[in-house]
Amino acid sequence: MPFYFKKSVSAGPFRFNFSRGGVGASVGVKGFRVGTGPRGHYVHAGRGGFYYRATIGKPGERRGQAVSEVSPSAIPVSTFESGVEMIEVESADVLAMRDESFADMLDEINEKRRQLSMAATLGWSIGILGLLIGLAAGGGWIVLGLLGPVGWSFGKWLDSYRRTSVLFYDLEPEVQQAYERVTRGFDLLAGCAGRWHVEAGGAVQDITTWKRNAGASHIVRKKPTVLEYRLPAAVTSNITPPALYVGRQVIYFMPDVALVDDGHAIGAVAYSRLSVVWQDSNFIEDGQVPGDAEVIGYTWKHPNKSGGPDRRFRDNRQIPICRYEAMHLRSGTGLNELVEFSRTGLASLFAEALQALPKNTGVPASEALPAVAKRA
Repeated sequence: MPFYFKKSVSAGPFRFNFSRGGVGASVGVKGFRVGTGPRGHYVHAGRGGFYYRATIGKPGERRGQAVSEVSPSAIPVSTFESGVEMIEVESADVLAMRDESFADMLDEINEKRRQLSMAATLGWSIGILGLLIGLAAGGGWIVLGLLGPVGWSFGKWLDSYRRTSVLFYDLEPEVQQAYERVTRGFDLLAGCAGRWHVEAGGAVQDITTWKRNAGASHIVRKKPTVLEYRLPAAVTSNITPPALYVGRQVIYFMPDVALVDDGHAIGAVAYSRLSVVWQDSNFIEDGQVPGDAEVIGYTWKHPNKSGGPDRRFRDNRQIPICRYEAMHLRSGTGLNELVEFSRTGLASLFAEALQALPKNTGVPASEALPAVAKRA
């Protein structure tokens, strides 16, 4: 999708406006707005070409802790499937994905998510109260029950700024160009006919399992995944970042950091600490072959030791072997996700664009991973 910045962002009665002169804030309603920030609870900060406006907590609140490494033992264990030991490919708890540079932002977002939803509270309480009053009065209970949606709408308006963090980015030209490279690489991946999240994989160890799985050396468990542009819940911004769905989590590629959302909390992985590797992957496709996939050969559903068809199986048929591309994203703080695409040669464009981002964030080279993006 075309990459662009919105010039204003709204959160309830608050509005943040961007211009060449800087970032301003106002509060009010249509026709009457006062040009001031929301009682000093917002900060406009940045470094290395990244400038964002984000809400912060009250003075004296606990600040975020420094980034910590997650040991491999914290990553999920293995299971058995069809006689194959399957190693789970899954990330650790997102709360372990912290970095001091983004501690205030993470604390702000997660704190707001933990707040009581006024939409649900007012919607249910007013709706039930209206029904009870209507029943006690002997009539009109249906009309009074409709007060529930009214309470929900008002509560949603309250939540739009009570439970919302504002990230306002003002990127310098060279940083914006680098981020545009990321979105172009993401668009190419999103355009693949086949996109999967790999949940687990394991090596075939015996001849019986090998025959049952069309001669495959490894078995993988994967599901179709989604690549789209959207913001995390409880966040509003003047940009809409690429979002990669990886099982129960979603990775949002913001201009300065990758946010990892599990639906309950959000973690952050600095691009200097994000490793992305990719490689071609030959896959025996028993389902529908994606229209843009390269078929490099065929095998039999039940092969014999020499590679030919096993004549003992009546339904034996040839199955295409497709060349896909796998991309592995990981960090020392627990991110561990594997995705696969039906076209090759695209993951490198996206990974190398991500690699270029840390050069613009002011992160010392000594803190960066030796290789952020590489071919496996």
